Amino acid sequence: MEESDLFLEGEEPEREAVHRFTVPLDSAGSRLDVFVTENLAEHTRSYIQKLIEEGRVEVSGRLAVKANLRLAAGQEIVVRIPPPAELELEAEDIPLDIVFEDDYLLVVNKPQGMVVHPAAGNYSGTLVNALLYHCHDLSGINGVARPGIVHRIDKDTSGLLVVAKTDQAHSGLAEQIKSHTMPRRYLALLQGVMPEPGGTVDAPIGRDPKDRKKMAVVHVNSKPAITHYTVRERFWEHTYAECRLETGRTHQIRVHMAYISHSVLGDPLYGPHKNKFGLEGQALHAALLGFVHPASGEVMEFTAPLPGYFQHLLAELRQGEKR
Repeated sequence: MEESDLFLEGEEPEREAVHRFTVPLDSAGSRLDVFVTENLAEHTRSYIQKLIEEGRVEVSGRLAVKANLRLAAGQEIVVRIPPPAELELEAEDIPLDIVFEDDYLLVVNKPQGMVVHPAAGNYSGTLVNALLYHCHDLSGINGVARPGIVHRIDKDTSGLLVVAKTDQAHSGLAEQIKSHTMPRRYLALLQGVMPEPGGTVDAPIGRDPKDRKKMAVVHVNSKPAITHYTVRERFWEHTYAECRLETGRTHQIRVHMAYISHSVLGDPLYGPHKNKFGLEGQALHAALLGFVHPASGEVMEFTAPLPGYFQHLLAELRQGEKR
């Protein structure tokens, strides 16, 4: 999904995560620990140094012994990250907007501002904490920290997520994501006016080499990413558009729209630092989600209405900016 890069493909629990990188020409001469940290933004430099000390980092087939090793272009870096220690997750009585539920799965309309699963800095108040209170049976494929989570969307992106209750359902849903057969459509308010009725952004996404907290369109250590977009409405300074994901990379829509100079309104990472509406998060909503039910084989499709703040934004734009 849109992070939804970031989707999870049903990996087995308690397995190490293996990351492989090729050193590009512009990174030649970089320290090993700096290069790995830039490409694994979710981990600190001190943690990467610890992995090197533990013999979990290889350079061109040999174990790295020094964090300050200077790299050469074309070298292959392999990083093996051990599975996380089990967290003690607490069930929390947080209201959920459940669109559909049966014995195998449930579809949730996540509000803007809610993190999907616990991680560093967010151990409570997440969708997982709420799910544990709502139902005791969730799939365990993604381990104790992410029970039932098949895919995710950003904290400040609202909209639809499917959650698996059984491992069978999880595997079936994850396979549909992997094969790009799960329809996903987002609604977005974009900066600037798109002159064309629609189009496709076909540009690979990877870690931003200049800012490890961001993703970017890059051609080294990246994955293919395709976003289709259609203009719904134009205003004097903004565009209301629908985006359809063909792939599901981290921050995909946000990165692709910024790449074509139409960043999502309110996006704190990829857009202007300030916007005249005072938004603190991107105006992006996962409005449609479809899949084949992993148990019954039924084709299912769900929609979620725009959240209130998004509707008010559109009303304000229509009143003052209609083209």
